[in-house]
Amino acid sequence: MNGLLNVSSAPHIRSRLTTGKVMYDVILALLPASVFGVYLYGLHAFLILAASVVTAVLTEFVFDFLCHRPNTLSDGSAVVTGLLLGLSLPPTVPLYVPYLGALFAILFVKCLFGGLGQNVVNPALAGRCFLMISFSSAMSNFAVDGVSSATPLAVLNGGGTVDVLEMFLGFGGGVIGVSGAALLIGGLYLLLCGTITWHIPVTVIASFALAMGLGGEGGFHPLYLLAEVCGGGLLMAAFFMANDPVTSPVTVRGQAAYGIIVGLLAAVLRIYGSTADNVSYSILLCNLAVPLIDRVAIPKPFGLGDNKRKPKPKLPKAALALMVIALISGVALGAVNMVTAPAIEAQALAANAASYLAVLPGAEEVGYEDEVSAALESLDGTEFGRNTVNEAVVGTDASGNNVGCAINVTNSQAFDGTLSVSVGIAPDGTILGIAFTELNETPGKGMLCDEPAFKDQFAGINSSALVLGTDIDGVSGATVSSSSVVSAVNAALAFYNEFLK
Repeated sequence: MNGLLNVSSAPHIRSRLTTGKVMYDVILALLPASVFGVYLYGLHAFLILAASVVTAVLTEFVFDFLCHRPNTLSDGSAVVTGLLLGLSLPPTVPLYVPYLGALFAILFVKCLFGGLGQNVVNPALAGRCFLMISFSSAMSNFAVDGVSSATPLAVLNGGGTVDVLEMFLGFGGGVIGVSGAALLIGGLYLLLCGTITWHIPVTVIASFALAMGLGGEGGFHPLYLLAEVCGGGLLMAAFFMANDPVTSPVTVRGQAAYGIIVGLLAAVLRIYGSTADNVSYSILLCNLAVPLIDRVAIPKPFGLGDNKRKPKPKLPKAALALMVIALISGVALGAVNMVTAPAIEAQALAANAASYLAVLPGAEEVGYEDEVSAALESLDGTEFGRNTVNEAVVGTDASGNNVGCAINVTNSQAFDGTLSVSVGIAPDGTILGIAFTELNETPGKGMLCDEPAFKDQFAGINSSALVLGTDIDGVSGATVSSSSVVSAVNAALAFYNEFLK
């Protein structure tokens, strides 16, 4: 009896793939991006990667030891999590940032959910999003050797142009794992060795490119689409993050649907979101939808009938309670808004009037002229890229002479929401100055855009469009805020040159 074998019923699935082999293949595939990142950014980038990997490994080891669980370090999954997290960080973050990110990813996202195979979302992505929320200033600081530089996508969204080849190779700036070429080499290796299939990366990239072509500012221009695909972490997401076997669908149909949703959502967030790099959030949201995708995509077993009557779905009591609470809260907030709206509008008008005089030196008063009013009416809601022209007035001095025009513009892609800025433009098109009427950026970083060191750069420039990093130096650690301001000023210049000049 001791020699009997316990054989399960057919069918039997055989595969040479093991968890360890899959993870070590991923580590090998990430080596080109890691080596290039260290070569490009130096010793500190290596220390970031090392801190992230070592913290991930030690956290899993200590957790297994304290909880009397089998040691799982040999499967290599902790190394993969730490390496992916480190590659997705800017090369300037303090070393406590990868430490805290890896600790959160392994302990809270992986171990507390039961370990490998039990986590609901990708641990590396969850750790990165945790850091983006908790340390937004450090995570948006791309100043290398003390020199502030905008990421290629920030330059592109600000109206500038980028070198697509330089961006693809990784010399354009960004996170440590910035090289699209190195990531593509690693992704192709995973495809050739059978660790991943083509369904998720191809559908992610294709659906993203299609959505950006339809809704992006550059349309279907090849260089524009290549720049969008090569930037913002999309290639790392398509080949490495979205293909996590634990948090992605199991069937081919499910993987294709999952990839399409990830790509479309990433494009929507990039077009309408506050930052260019929103692909992390799109994958996390789709991770939560994987059980539903699997349920729909798994084919019905052959011969299974539909004779059994399915119970009618019932609305859970918790969901009903949340709906009632949301309804009551919405009504209450609506009532408060109705009461306070007149006072808020009056304050906004006063702020706008003060900003107009501030950006029109020598003006004694500002007012509306028929030509300006007609130009505003001709807009009929037209937006200049990601900006909306709200108002325009003409300033006159004590003698009644025209000293320039003040244009108020709102940009909806600032780091913490929206910002509004008034731009003073002389009759010959020279910028006289800028003043903010709404700015709610990160204290100590984005709010530095309201300091004279940044605002005074605009005065005296006569150009049809400004480029961040060339005409205007961005605020270190506040690339998104700086880019939004430049984009708003460019919208004011475009409106002035097209309708008023």
